[in-house]
Amino acid sequence: MDVAGKIETLIDSLRDLSPTRIRSSSDEEHVSNNDSERSSWIALHPSALDMFDKIMSDAQGKQIIMFLDYDGTLSLITEDHDKAYITDEMREVVKEVAIYFKTAIISGRSTEKVQSFVKLNGIHYAGSHGMDIKGPTNTDQSNQEVMFQPASDYLPMIDEVVKILQEKTKSIPGATVEHNKFCLTVHFRRVDERGWAALAEQVNLVLIDYPELRLTQGRKVLELRPSIKWDKGKALEFLLNSLGIAESKNVLPVYIGDDRTDEDAFKVLCERGQGFGIVVSKTIKETYASYSLQDPSQVKEFLKRLVKWKKQTLEENKK
Repeated sequence: MDVAGKIETLIDSLRDLSPTRIRSSSDEEHVSNNDSERSSWIALHPSALDMFDKIMSDAQGKQIIMFLDYDGTLSLITEDHDKAYITDEMREVVKEVAIYFKTAIISGRSTEKVQSFVKLNGIHYAGSHGMDIKGPTNTDQSNQEVMFQPASDYLPMIDEVVKILQEKTKSIPGATVEHNKFCLTVHFRRVDERGWAALAEQVNLVLIDYPELRLTQGRKVLELRPSIKWDKGKALEFLLNSLGIAESKNVLPVYIGDDRTDEDAFKVLCERGQGFGIVVSKTIKETYASYSLQDPSQVKEFLKRLVKWKKQTLEENKK
């Protein structure tokens, strides 16, 4: 494919990552079809809140391990990516979850950025889509040690490309480039559609100059990351192995996430035939997740119920 073709393909991708036009409610056939499609999708991916009792019934006698995405899962998606703060209430819920279950947060952001938002010790953090994994030390839960960084050789290149893209995109209103240590993120949430072609061209030119990097896409973002076989699914597998429970039949990994990059983790759980994914979405989308939640408020409710269930189970076991 020539450069023009690649740019056009990239523009189409930007369009796909943007909200679809809301049609008139007077179009009865369209509304009917939407209702039908939604019902079919919910049948395949029922609400994790509605199915909570069944989920917990299946979890009896198993060790639940929690994996959580950050943006759009623990925090709301915001216009300014530097202000995607977790609420105090959500932080307290995650803190309680981590008391009763091994917990990891796997995000596309840098590990340091996620830690600065979450501000919790005693949990694992996997930033840069799992390319920067840190966990609490055995002697001090408040300290984090590096467990795995499969793309460390790429750090000088990423630093270089961040500066190049920041320079190339500074004339495009609304475009921002975020340095996520082992990958970089181009945010276009604030970019007018008329600026997409220019943005796509600049990103494509960088990819041509740096073939060692590959392009992935998320919610209103384009990401450049090392061309290695590593993603959130690989990070999930690594963490299960590092915890010494990858081969255990009594483990139930649960992954909650909203982005297409979380699908790698959902797929791993499907292929393992162990555990399940919960997709956070208000819209119909193809997913490997078994269950669904609509937004971070429902994620919070699910986690609160999970903690309550665990406390009740422990009390019953004392009798």
